[in-house]
Amino acid sequence: MTTKLMGEAVQRVEDDRLVRGGGQYVDDIDLGALHLAVVRSPHAHARIRSVDVDAVLDIEGVHAVWTYDDLDGAMAEPLPLLIPHPTLTHGRTQYALARDEVNYVGEAIAIVVADDRYVAEDAVGRVVVDFELLPAVVGVEAARAAENLVHDDVPGNIAARSVQQNGDAEAGIKAAPHTLSLDFDIERSACMPMEGRGVTARWDTANGRLQVWTSTQTSTGVRAAVAAKLGLDLLQVDVITPDVGGGFGVKINHPWPEELLVSLAAQRLGRPVKFTEDRREHFISSAHERAQLHHVDVGFDDEGRLLGLDVRFWHDHGAYTPYGLIVPINASTQLVGPYKTGPYRVTFDSLYTNTVIVTPYRGAGRPQGCFVMERTMDAIAAYLGKDRADVREVNLIQPDEFPYDHGLVFQDGRETIYDSGDFPAMLEKIKTLVGWDDFEAYRSEMAAQGRRVGIGLAAYVEGTGAGPYEGAHVNIESSGKVKVATGLTSQGQGHQTAFAQIVADELGVPFEDVEITTGDTRRMAYAVGTFASRAAVMSGSAIHLAAKRAKEKVLRLASDALEADPEDLQIVDGVVSVKGSPGTSISLGTVAVLSNPLRYAFDEASKAATQFSVGDATKPPVAEDDEPGLEGKDFYSPIRSTFASGMHAVIVETDPDTAEITILKYAVVHDCGTVINPMIVEGQIHGGVAQGVGGALYEKMAYDESGQLLNASFMDFLMPYVTEVPDSIEIDHLETPSPLNPLGIKGAGEAGVIPGSAAIAAAIEDAEGLPITAMPISPSELFELRARHASATTTPEENR
Repeated sequence: MTTKLMGEAVQRVEDDRLVRGGGQYVDDIDLGALHLAVVRSPHAHARIRSVDVDAVLDIEGVHAVWTYDDLDGAMAEPLPLLIPHPTLTHGRTQYALARDEVNYVGEAIAIVVADDRYVAEDAVGRVVVDFELLPAVVGVEAARAAENLVHDDVPGNIAARSVQQNGDAEAGIKAAPHTLSLDFDIERSACMPMEGRGVTARWDTANGRLQVWTSTQTSTGVRAAVAAKLGLDLLQVDVITPDVGGGFGVKINHPWPEELLVSLAAQRLGRPVKFTEDRREHFISSAHERAQLHHVDVGFDDEGRLLGLDVRFWHDHGAYTPYGLIVPINASTQLVGPYKTGPYRVTFDSLYTNTVIVTPYRGAGRPQGCFVMERTMDAIAAYLGKDRADVREVNLIQPDEFPYDHGLVFQDGRETIYDSGDFPAMLEKIKTLVGWDDFEAYRSEMAAQGRRVGIGLAAYVEGTGAGPYEGAHVNIESSGKVKVATGLTSQGQGHQTAFAQIVADELGVPFEDVEITTGDTRRMAYAVGTFASRAAVMSGSAIHLAAKRAKEKVLRLASDALEADPEDLQIVDGVVSVKGSPGTSISLGTVAVLSNPLRYAFDEASKAATQFSVGDATKPPVAEDDEPGLEGKDFYSPIRSTFASGMHAVIVETDPDTAEITILKYAVVHDCGTVINPMIVEGQIHGGVAQGVGGALYEKMAYDESGQLLNASFMDFLMPYVTEVPDSIEIDHLETPSPLNPLGIKGAGEAGVIPGSAAIAAAIEDAEGLPITAMPISPSELFELRARHASATTTPEENR
């Protein structure tokens, strides 16, 4: 009997190949390609007077050197603004090669194509650019002051101003018995995938076709962008995404200049061309995120119940806006978390600065929103002298209030309507898991040893599974193997395992007989991409639907062959049989042969198939409403996003002398609806928590006032090692299936990172008795904070 696999911790099938070095990444694609290197701006803001490439032209091994003047047609136009929005009134995007001005250190100015990377880099060093330096705008405060402008035609450096509200927040706050005004700050950070960006392209002159291999989160998006910029039809371009060494959001932006320039160079030169980003390039020319300043006005009653919430924040989106307003919209709409906020108004300005562009980084605005909301909850509790969990409890949306409409418009243009959840049960679970009610005894015990500890918790809700659609194609081979293709890409999420579990369950085939392909436009031409915790929801649902279609055809053909009603058939271990009569059966492989009425018996399967009479001999072998092959294809397109949720709690220790911060315990309760594979979900949570620890305690982009990134290497940019991540992360699941998709799935990819800064800040604040309003926080910053709050008569215990 085939074992049901949904919900089982099936070992990841992709890991054996990857851990043994069998993965194939873009840089492993060996086509004998020429190498492309990029001349990048050393200045954050400058006018380009001239670009002199004369010294490069005679270098042996150089095949091309291009500046903006060598581009034409659509390639000479600005890169696309991928997600326009009505409030993005002053959107700006860069050119593939800078035309007359650069707006951040690292912006591409020219390229060299040469026999190898060494020659190309040497040639890059000989390109002479004459700059007229302009004042740089660095940081949110400088952008708000607008004493200098990033773009001359953008007043106040404001690309967008957005206001959303549900009710009269100002009146609610004014009428409330208690009010607070709070300010919070999150610094800029960035994702650091082990594999940077990379692209290889080959042009087939005879057939007029372009093949592109790229490390991306959207192969179909890159395909469309390359075709548009190079003036090709979609069917002339194939984009293949091989193994990807991490994405975390930076690779959903597209097209990167290099994806276009490599493709163009391959076409013009008639030779394969490749580009592989080095680590410094990733720091200074790929995307960043997170930097926002926030001001909160909140009104509440004696129990801490919210009566009005007014949030104003300023978002640093860097020098251009290729990905629109997704990040600040996420922050503004996901800030509300699992709470009934009362009247709510949120206003944000999205501001230009002379720094690297901002596109989504795992969590995409949600960590900032969660930080603001959870810090506000803690501030209310401190003001009222109440338990922080109790203040949260009185504000939670109740299970019988779903679907719950916040009256806001989400980043997908649809309503922010929570589909399912049980937040009170989740709060009880997290308190139990971390030992919330017993913590004061633990604190006293540790204090007796001279140790200082604190506890914090944070809750979040995450819109996942955003549309518009994903699709899948399921093909059953005559061998009985099942080949499945879906268009979104994989960056290590375990898609080959989780998706195979869905297919195996639906078709009744052995798990090992299912093979999953992702991110290849030759196999699935229509897709959107992997981002926003959407893969399991979107492609998982599409695969389920496609498998159902294939199953329907299996049963129809098998019913003819076995002379039985389809309702009386079952599929177990890849064999269709009559229920109660296992001897009356036919294998899926044989059914596949029957589905394709060939003339010739060319193997054992087709020999077996000739033993059966299929269909009506007076009718065509393939009916008018049918087609040969045992396949199923379908698409899933939801009405709106589904909303996952979770709560994190953490216990930290702060060193009284050095201010070193150590995480002693980390607990997570998570609700992603129906769990396909708990091992994969927990792996996602582990990775997210590690990234959240990095965001809370270590990672920041240190720009100086001239716009130079001072820590653009792994020697200077701190990331948590395994020594900084908690030894164990205690996880408990809560499953409230979504009613919006056939499997009840919600996303899980970004959940682990969202509440990290909020929970850790709360724990540090609890340990120190000092308000923590800005993250990340380092030991030296905590030390300085202590000094600023030092008083001869105040101790942490008294402040608490």
